[in-house]
Amino acid sequence: MTKQNSQPVRLYVNGAILGYKRGLRNQYNHTSLIKIKGVDSKEETGFYLGKRIAYITKASTPGKNGSKFRVNWGRVCRSHGSNGVVKCKFSRDLPPQSIGGRVRVMLYPSNV
Repeated sequence: MTKQNSQPVRLYVNGAILGYKRGLRNQYNHTSLIKIKGVDSKEETGFYLGKRIAYITKASTPGKNGSKFRVNWGRVCRSHGSNGVVKCKFSRDLPPQSIGGRVRVMLYPSNV
C-alpha cells in the first residue's frame, strides 16, 4: 500500500528572524518580525496567519527526552508592512543572538 522510494514530505517553510517589533526609541521583545521565504506581498501572508513557528537551538547537554535540540514554539499573529514580513509571538521571547537566524514556519494548523 505504501509507495516505494518516496521522498519524505517537508511540512514547513523556512523563515528568517529580522528583529523585534520596535518604534523609533522603544523595542518590544515579545513580538518578533519574521520574513517567510517565497512570500513577497501582504496578500500572501494571509495563508500563514495562525501557523506555528519553531525556533530550534542545539544545547550542550541532553534534555528530558534525550535530545540535544531545544524548540521554542511561536505563532504567526499578523502581517507587517507590504513585503511578506509577519509578526510572531513565541512562548518565550527570542534571544538577541537569534536575530538573523532561521526558523521553521510549519504548515499546520490548516485553515483551508
